[in-house]
Amino acid sequence: MSQDGGGSEPWPGDEQPSRLPRLVLAALGIVFGDIGTSPIYALRECFFGANPVPATADDVLGVLSLIVWSLLLVISVKYLLFIMRADNKGEGGIVALVALLNPWRAHRRSGRYLLMLLGLFGGALLYGDGTITPAISVLSAIEGLKVATPAFEPYVIPLTIAILVGLFLLQKRGTGGIGALFGPVICLWLLTLAALGVRGILMHPGVLRALNPWYAIEFFRHRGGAGFLMLGAVFLVVTGGEALYADMGHFGRRPIRLGWFLLVLPSLLLNYFGQGALILASPQAVHQPFYQLAPGLAIYPLVALAAAATIIASQAVISGAFSLTRQLVTLGQLPRMNIVQTSSEEHGQIYVPSVNWFLMLATIGLVLGFKSSDALAAAYGIAVSATMVITTVLAYFVARRFGWNALFTAVVCAAFLVVDLTFLGANLAKIADGGWYPIGVAVLVFVLMTTWSRGRALLRQQLGQDAESFDMLVKRLQQDPPHCIPGTAVFLTGEDRAPARLMHHLKRHRVLQEHLLLLTVEILDVPRVPANERMALYGVAPGVNRIVVRYGFMQQPNVPVALKLAERLGLDIDLDHVTYYVGRETPIPDQEIPGMALWRERLFSLLSRNARPATAFYGLPPEDVVELGFQVRI
Repeated sequence: MSQDGGGSEPWPGDEQPSRLPRLVLAALGIVFGDIGTSPIYALRECFFGANPVPATADDVLGVLSLIVWSLLLVISVKYLLFIMRADNKGEGGIVALVALLNPWRAHRRSGRYLLMLLGLFGGALLYGDGTITPAISVLSAIEGLKVATPAFEPYVIPLTIAILVGLFLLQKRGTGGIGALFGPVICLWLLTLAALGVRGILMHPGVLRALNPWYAIEFFRHRGGAGFLMLGAVFLVVTGGEALYADMGHFGRRPIRLGWFLLVLPSLLLNYFGQGALILASPQAVHQPFYQLAPGLAIYPLVALAAAATIIASQAVISGAFSLTRQLVTLGQLPRMNIVQTSSEEHGQIYVPSVNWFLMLATIGLVLGFKSSDALAAAYGIAVSATMVITTVLAYFVARRFGWNALFTAVVCAAFLVVDLTFLGANLAKIADGGWYPIGVAVLVFVLMTTWSRGRALLRQQLGQDAESFDMLVKRLQQDPPHCIPGTAVFLTGEDRAPARLMHHLKRHRVLQEHLLLLTVEILDVPRVPANERMALYGVAPGVNRIVVRYGFMQQPNVPVALKLAERLGLDIDLDHVTYYVGRETPIPDQEIPGMALWRERLFSLLSRNARPATAFYGLPPEDVVELGFQVRI
């Protein structure tokens, strides 16, 4: 299910097998941090969470069987073998999946437009997850100190907050330096999980019977509704599944699959079995089965290693939020923001200050509000389970678009959807206990996205009334030529017409540079556009040209750099004598003009006033920019 419909482009690991081990190690650090730290709290929540079941032998084997088959069906089969085939020029993630349906210019009442809204809501859900993951991961790791001695209990929350504050403060420095340690640390963490698991299994080898799915079936038969509600805790073992897909573009399918099947899956299964064996041998261990697997003084280094692993897992989620924000800004679904490139070599290493501070405040607020990882677990899972449902629905339509057999696709996606909806239904029971939080964050972000997108469309519609065709522009310049001055005037326009700001400028000032360049920046439904396909030049009239510059939704537009490339097209531009004319539209809410509710128009006006100026977003030198202001009623 690649974008070209006939197989995806090769990834680095596929092109150069010698790099494969290094890519697998790097993928371990970035991709598997979230799902790899779930053993700290997941099994405990099944027997000691919001909807616990008794730690009887049958229940322990039934829960373990559910965990095993959830990892196999949801992660191994659904994501690794099916969903990751839906790549957009090698990139994954819910935005890339939406882009494969090419919905951005679809009619507002069309099916593709509704699928786009569904996908955007899935993206909005990830922001809620982006605040909960650091909070529950770091807090659950530091809570291990209480297992060593209750004297540490008063220091758990302050120490957790200190670690989180330090983590978010370091974001502006980029992750290049510490990123090299991520892979080895997570590799050590996974080997530790496996070793602890083997130690536990030796206490009660009969726990391996849980590999038989019959124990899961029997569990539901005996526990009924209570067993269904407990699935909300079981779901915690697969909460990192979306990260495997979203980070596919960084490493490719093969390194991620190898890392999962060779190390991550075996380590997770061994550790879950080890915890289950410990509970079978000592039912009172349900309070902290993960840490009680460790012998004596080994708890202290285990807590330190767990803290490092959870910080890495949090870093991956934070970086993912930055990447998602850039994609949404580039596609025009969020206001322009300050996006800082923290590495000159790695394009994906970025820092978004506004998102960083939002995540930090929200994460700290969650720690202070919920106070324990047990309470946070009640809020965790809804966002991810809903995103998984949306991913399955979108994957079906993408598969159909690229010619997959209708019956086969429907059967496969229906099977996945049954599992996803079951987990979502179990997680919905958590709403009153904190599950409202990620849903509230998602609704807020979704309202911001749809208001910004709709407001920009209404703004373009109003400005388009004053725009003219290129033929009319040429006729105006010939009939009433303005006074010419040396240099090149660059007017940014979003459509195949002369922009309103140009027409207003000619009417009021009657002066123009001797060369006029109408420049359109297009964001395509692909992650990246190669430099040799970046530009197209169209002659309009002598001295008047139109140039179209194309970027992918993972790229940051830079107009001056693009103009340097224009020399390849035969366009001679002296960048020392270029004046960029950009619009500074001020939307004025007007209830009499149809389009949006008045409160949304006011919200759009607020967002517009606080959006990053086009000057900075397109990389324009401020000293060469002329801003033309307009008040536009919407």
